[in-house]
Parts: sequence; C-alpha cells; structure tokens
Amino acid sequence: MPAKLPSTIAALLLKWYDRHARVLPWRSPPGAPRGDPYRIWLSEVMLQQTQVATVKPYFETFTRRWPDFAALAAAEDADVMAAWAGLGYYARARNMLACARAVANDHGGRLPDSEAALRALPGVGDYTAAAVAAIAFGRRAVVVDANVERVVARLAALETPLPRAKPEIRALTDTITPDDRAGDFAQAMMDLGATICTARSPRCLLCPLSGACAAERSGEPESWPRRERKRARPHRRATFFWLRRGDSVLLVRRPEKGMLGGMRALPTGPWQDDAPGLAGAPVDAEWVMTERIVQHGFTHFTLEAVLAASDVTGHIGDNVGEWWPIADLESAGLPTVFAKAARIMKETRW
Repeated sequence: MPAKLPSTIAALLLKWYDRHARVLPWRSPPGAPRGDPYRIWLSEVMLQQTQVATVKPYFETFTRRWPDFAALAAAEDADVMAAWAGLGYYARARNMLACARAVANDHGGRLPDSEAALRALPGVGDYTAAAVAAIAFGRRAVVVDANVERVVARLAALETPLPRAKPEIRALTDTITPDDRAGDFAQAMMDLGATICTARSPRCLLCPLSGACAAERSGEPESWPRRERKRARPHRRATFFWLRRGDSVLLVRRPEKGMLGGMRALPTGPWQDDAPGLAGAPVDAEWVMTERIVQHGFTHFTLEAVLAASDVTGHIGDNVGEWWPIADLESAGLPTVFAKAARIMKETRW
C-alpha cells in the first residue's frame, strides 16, 4: 500500500516557518508580499547543487552588477562567466545567460508566471519552474529539492531507495502541498531539511513534524533516505601548461561547448585514462614536468592533472591565447580546478 502522510503537516510546518525562517538576501519574510522574480530565479539557478553559504556572495555580486533581466541579458558572456567562476557546474551560467536573453527579448523583460511557460525557457527544468512559480508568483506547485526529498523520505520511512524513489516522493509532496502559501511551504520544507532534518545527526527534538515522522519513530532517522550504492566515478588524467613570459602567464578560452565552456583557463591537453604527457602543449617549448599535481572532483569523474612549466621571451605566434598578469590572476575568473593549479604554480620553482 502506498505511504500516506498526515494532513496536518502543512499547518505545523508553516507555523514553525513563521518563527524560524532563514533570512536570505533573495527571500521575503513569511507572509510578506512576494519578492522580485528576477532575484528569486537567479537564486534558484545559483543554488542548484550549491550550498547557501557559497551562493550568498555571488548573488550579491551579480545583483549589484546586473540588477535585472535586461542588464544580465546585455552582459558580455566572458564577464558573466568570470563572475561565476568558483560556483561550479558552468553549464548553469551559460543557460542562465540564455534564459535572461529569452526573457528580455521574448517576454518584455518579465518572467512568465506559470510552470509550463517557465519550463519553456532555456535551462529551466521541472524543479526551477516549480520553485519560481510558487515562490515568486504564489502558484501552487510541487517543489522538490534534495532537502525536501530527505524530509519526505523520513516522514514516510520510504524503503524505495533514491533515485528510484523520486516519483514516489514527488507524489507524497503533492499530497501535503497547500493551495495557499505554497511558496512559503516550499521554503519551509527547504529550511527544515537544511537546519533540522539534516543528512547527519538530525535534530528530531526540535522538529515540528517529529510526531508525524515514521523515521523518527523507528529510532534511526539518519538511515533514511535509503540509497542505491553509487558507482565509482571514472578517473582521468591531464597535463596543465604554465607558460610564463615575464610577469604574465598564458591563458586560453575554452570552447563554448563542453566542459567549462567559454571560461578562461590554463592551456591543457586531452583529459583521458592515461597520462597524456606533453600532448596538446600550446607551443613548442622546453617544458619541465613539475612534481606538482592538481586533483579535482567533477560530477561524473575525478581528474588528476600534472603541471608542466616553461618560460618564453618575445613573440610566439598569433591566436595562442592572452597574456595575463600573474599577480592579478584572481580577476581572470578561472574555474576552480585551474585556480588551484595557478595558486600552486605561483609558489613553485622549477
């Protein structure tokens, strides 16, 4: 028999939220008029698979520099990608720009207010469409992120493991989502998962839903949600090239499509199973393979990069990249993996 959840959950949760809602720069207080759809949309894009504490300074920077859809749509791609550097999952930034331009060009700079219309925008999936519809426009929408998945799986003590449990969790969330204050309810569920019903050491004694929680009654709430065993991520190897000319280093722009597309980066050869050596070096030079290594985890694989270094003088050819002052590399907006390499090489003698 499918699990059922008590009908009292929404009222209990909203009462708790009215007193304990997190104060966030993109959020209106409980019961207050809804906030700026642009800020809500932007926050949802940034928060995908990223912690609130990490997002806050980026959100403040973006909204100061690009305060609305029109401003963001008119921005240079390179400027936006550089400002995004460090947030990861860079396809989000490219989709974000495409979405802003679609809103500016096709919708008069105003975000559509229905889930269906939102899903038609570039880069807007089911979750973001539901979250924006509920939080920005007060639509009843079923909003399920990782926090909500954990809360609902524990409330029902679902034995189906994630990710196979996702449809069941969404159906259960639908049964407890109220017609009124759907946006507050969605944010309350997120807050509960982030602050009380945490992945480790949940604070069940403080939870407003403990009396309705089957996992809490089991005595082992932390054992939910059930999860299928993860497959080991593939491991790839690469060489990053540190080509120095005086006080500058060579940077290249990665192809628009593909991993870290459109970002400034150190030149690199192929990323593959075996060590590529000097394959893909940007120029013929006397390369020194240093003993320094960068390791970085991406969503679907891990990367180990050896750092190769060389000094050049004079002209080395056209269209090889751009020379960037080493002392000002932070302003280049390098993705995290290349920023790690740059920090190492700035401190390395070879």
